[in-house]
Amino acid sequence: MPANKKLLEVKHLKQYFKNGRTLTKAVDDISFDIYEGETFGLVGESGSGKTTAGRSILQLYRPTSGQVLFEGQDVSQLHGQKQKRQFRRDAQMIFQDPYASLNPRMTVEDIIAEGLDIHHLVANKAERQARVEELLQEVGLNESHASRFPHEFSGGQRQRIGIARALAVKPKFIVADEPISALDVSIQAQVVNLMIDLQKKQGLTYLFIAHDLSMVKFISDRIGVMHYGKLLEVGPADDVYDRPLHDYTKSLISAVPVPDPEIERARKRISYDSQGEGIPGQTLHEIRPGHWVRCTKAEVPHYEAVAAIYE
Repeated sequence: MPANKKLLEVKHLKQYFKNGRTLTKAVDDISFDIYEGETFGLVGESGSGKTTAGRSILQLYRPTSGQVLFEGQDVSQLHGQKQKRQFRRDAQMIFQDPYASLNPRMTVEDIIAEGLDIHHLVANKAERQARVEELLQEVGLNESHASRFPHEFSGGQRQRIGIARALAVKPKFIVADEPISALDVSIQAQVVNLMIDLQKKQGLTYLFIAHDLSMVKFISDRIGVMHYGKLLEVGPADDVYDRPLHDYTKSLISAVPVPDPEIERARKRISYDSQGEGIPGQTLHEIRPGHWVRCTKAEVPHYEAVAAIYE
């Protein structure tokens, strides 16, 4: 387990949405911790609830039940504008779509500086401009880009602007909601490497949400696997990717393409369609140190036997 202290604690978080008589359990009782300076990867297919979990953690959605503790404080119990504003400054978000997340009527300078203005972090216009130029250089853009509008940039450049906007208020924690899924494959690695460099320089903590398990493994220290609103497996990135315990995790890994036709033909595909409903007593059990899997008590000996093979 990470040696650093816990920055974020998610306890039995539920996020339900009701549409008429239909109740959608987007997030259904998940618990995990994120430690200072680490990247926790949350992976799952579309509709698994991972994005909803990230938005609920940041209180963009008001959770149905459960707790989100940030530096030991329940964020749903924050009182007054001062406390809420401080949390908004400490916890930022990088959005999935770099085309929709930037206001087309605002210049890049105004987009990046919006947080500076709200939190009163600059004293005058000259200081504001200097800070924006500094942020643009940090994310690999030119200071001359400050006067331009979002439509003048490529998708990768727009996402760099979104990253600069998140960094402007010097946050401690960033939820990156599929920040590379809308980008060309050739650009994805550049953005991920940028995020890794920024994390090392500024001591950032990430919740990195994605559906690509191989990319999540590359950037993450630990990985959580979600399916139909439930957390099925949590563990160190190498363990989850190389020694998966849950069948659904194995099916995700089997879907990762390998640039070798012989391996692709020989690989055994594993299907997993269960929604995990109606299984009494199903919860997360620690099978190896720091490696948890969702199963019933009766299934624990089976998973322990599987884990023993890899020891």
